[in-house]
Amino acid sequence: MANILIVEDEQNMQDIIAEYMHRGGHACHTAADGVDALLLLKNNPMDLMILDVMMPHLDGFSVCKLAREMSSLPIVMLTAKGDEDDKLKGYEYGADDYMTKPFSPKVLLAKVNALLRRFSVSPANSLSAGKITMLPAARKVFLDGTEITLTHKEYELLYFFMANPEQVFSREQLLNRIWGYDFEGNTRTVDTHVKTLRQKLGDEGRHVVTLIRSGYKFEVAK
Repeated sequence: MANILIVEDEQNMQDIIAEYMHRGGHACHTAADGVDALLLLKNNPMDLMILDVMMPHLDGFSVCKLAREMSSLPIVMLTAKGDEDDKLKGYEYGADDYMTKPFSPKVLLAKVNALLRRFSVSPANSLSAGKITMLPAARKVFLDGTEITLTHKEYELLYFFMANPEQVFSREQLLNRIWGYDFEGNTRTVDTHVKTLRQKLGDEGRHVVTLIRSGYKFEVAK
C-alpha cells in the first residue's frame, strides 16, 4: 500500500481518482489547490503525487517545481492540454509521467503502480565516480561531499548511468528504461533531462558523454 496525494480541484474527478487508487489498495490524501497540496506534502510522508495542471492559487507546474525542492517522490501530471511543449515543461519541472484528460482511471492506476515498482527497487549500497557519490538506499546524491537535489527522473538517470558504466544507451533505450514503454513523449525529453543533470553536476557532468548518432554513456575515468 502506498500513500498517494491527489491534487485536483474538480471534486468529481478527485473522487473518481481516489476510488480507483483505493481499489488498487492505496491510501489517498486529497487537495483542491496547490497551496494545500504543498502543506500536505510538507507535513505527511507521501509515496506518489497525482497532480492536475489547471488549479486555483498555484498551478500544477509551480507545485511540481516546488515539490521537487521538498521530495523526490514520483509525480504524475494531469492536464486537458495535449500540447507537446506543455508536456516537456512538466518533465523539465520534475514530473515522471503525464496523462491528458479525458483518460482512463484504470490506465492511471497502472501507471501509478508501475512508478511505485520502479521507485521501490532495492538499489546498491553506494555508487561513486569522481566527486559524485550516490547512496541509493537513502536516495541521496553528494557532489564533493555536499548533497545536491535532483528531480526524480534526474536521479533515476544518474543511477542508471552509474550502475551501468561505460555502456552506450540510445535515447530510445533510456526512454524505455527510465520513462517506461508507454511513455507518450519523444527523445527530446531525454536530452532535456541530461542537460539539467549535467548542470547540477557541474564539472562532474563531464562523466555523462554524448555520442553522436548513438546516445549517451557514463565514463567513470573521464
